[in-house]
Amino acid sequence: MLDKNGIAKRIAKEVKNGYYVNLGIGIPTLVANFVRDDIEVEFQSENGVLGMGPFPFEGEEDPDIINAGKQTITTLPGASFFDSAMSFSMIRGKHVDLTILGAMEVAENGDIANWKIPGKMVKGMGGAMDLVASAENIIVAMMHTNRAGASKLLKRCTLPLTGVGCVKKIVTNLAVIEVTPEGFKLLERAPGVSVEQIEDATEGKLIVEGEVPEMVL
Repeated sequence: MLDKNGIAKRIAKEVKNGYYVNLGIGIPTLVANFVRDDIEVEFQSENGVLGMGPFPFEGEEDPDIINAGKQTITTLPGASFFDSAMSFSMIRGKHVDLTILGAMEVAENGDIANWKIPGKMVKGMGGAMDLVASAENIIVAMMHTNRAGASKLLKRCTLPLTGVGCVKKIVTNLAVIEVTPEGFKLLERAPGVSVEQIEDATEGKLIVEGEVPEMVL
């Protein structure tokens, strides 16, 4: 079973040389720490940063350099800063190759709910609606179940939707799953996790074909 860093480390393997990547709030922000050193990747944050690096070491934080989640970050040589209009032009213009988001629920048809829990006050959907509407390659980083043990990979989302039919792949603490027209397809299982455990933790339709390999981090 993976922890949050393990999920981020596995997702980092999906990042290819030359990619422009947007990292959402939560687990996705950890991905920048695990990208291979032999490839060039530009991480974008919708608050107006292109060229994000790993999180700073304690004592080296600059409070003026933050990501969309208000966490302090580092920047790589050649990084640039710009306003929200420019940032969302990049997103809406489909200039981002890969978007990595957190989620509270994902449905078997690729719907995602990640912005609001009814009854809880939120300021708004924020950039999530632009990201899911514009991105062609969305990977979700999430825990497979909630704190009560209920599945977060559902037949249909119960929370207000952020986007419809947009998620391509999900990496959880239990598995790597592809979203297909037929439902969730199990690609890899986390170290020490059985197929049966994944099936029990998944409410939506789960397709298992042959022997499922254990993921390599």
